[in-house]
Amino acid sequence: MSNLTFRDICRLFCCPPCPGHIAAKLAFIPPDPTYTVIPDETGNKYVLHLTEHAEWQYTDRDQQNLEVFLINTARGNRVACMYIKSSATHQVSKYTLLFSHGNAVDLGQMSSFYVGLAARLGVNIFSYDYSGYGASGGKPTEKNIYADIEAAFQSLRQRYGISPENIILYGQSIGTVPTIDLAKKYECGAVILHSPLLSGLRVAFPNTKRTWFFDVFPSIEKIPKVTSPVLVIHGTEDEVIDFSHGLAIYEHCPRAVEPLWIEGAGHNDIELYGQYVERLRLFIHTELPN
Repeated sequence: MSNLTFRDICRLFCCPPCPGHIAAKLAFIPPDPTYTVIPDETGNKYVLHLTEHAEWQYTDRDQQNLEVFLINTARGNRVACMYIKSSATHQVSKYTLLFSHGNAVDLGQMSSFYVGLAARLGVNIFSYDYSGYGASGGKPTEKNIYADIEAAFQSLRQRYGISPENIILYGQSIGTVPTIDLAKKYECGAVILHSPLLSGLRVAFPNTKRTWFFDVFPSIEKIPKVTSPVLVIHGTEDEVIDFSHGLAIYEHCPRAVEPLWIEGAGHNDIELYGQYVERLRLFIHTELPN
């Protein structure tokens, strides 16, 4: 039983049914859009325009190699997608990462990171913006982000002809929520969970020991149903999603591989540690079939 007070319980039952304070630290925070997606003169392709807030780190030619387009979700939203083909000339993998990014960023802000990661890992990266983020329409809700990743997954398969065994689902922070939800439905090449959370309630109220029916993002209930190999990454000094969340997710994975616990890392700096790319490269190129 958790240590929730009577007052806490009353607050959780107030309207709306999923109040923001259930997961105050993980509330959706769409940034001001850092890019636009504009149809070209044919109407069949889209052109990406990045603002200065995207902090693009490469050349204009590199930017032109980013393929962007819009897709429809089952919930009626139109979401933006981005495809980055690896520029690596050595150790190229057959895998494509379906990347669900963290909170408070959009595809424009993530684009430089994607280009660099694709080159360093020798993989292609396919990403999307949640409803209400970037150029995506609608509002960010739990149900919408599940529909968003489902539409992205199907688009990746149909548009590029990539089969599930060649797809690695990568979720970061709140992006682990739709990633785990999708992974319990489809067996893929692998799953990477970067700073995952057990559930929204367990983040807002760390002493929560069970999943209440009004909880949001209940990944802990879904992870035992994931049959793909799972790599969990978490910083031991994470100030947003406590390290205990990553540890518990790892312990409940049926096919967990050796995790990456980065000593001293917080929530937003894991990528700065050398062992981050080293562990990903080992996982993708050695531990998975290539």
